[in-house]
Amino acid sequence: MVNSFYEKVNKDELLSYVFNDFSKVNWEKHLPKMYQFWNYLLLGIPEYKGRPFPVHTQLPVESKHFDVWLRLFKANIDEQFSGPVADMAKVKGEQIALTFQYRMGLLED
Repeated sequence: MVNSFYEKVNKDELLSYVFNDFSKVNWEKHLPKMYQFWNYLLLGIPEYKGRPFPVHTQLPVESKHFDVWLRLFKANIDEQFSGPVADMAKVKGEQIALTFQYRMGLLED
């Protein structure tokens, strides 16, 4: 799930810039964190240690970035999975996108 999602991100012109050109993400370090993050959110495996929001506050993003991120995320889930955990993943993705946008001042109440 994580690898195929970030393959999509890296092919997307809008998001690839943020991850690769601006942030210069070290994918060898980032992907294992994402495995732990999603394992924790979806399966309750308590390996993830971190606070994802503060890192994102420094990114040059707008609501359109979150829209694309969420569209790619949901498509990635739908291409590979179905059922309650897949549904929960999409809901969690929506919650993350909305929460980050609100906290970054990109959305109004």
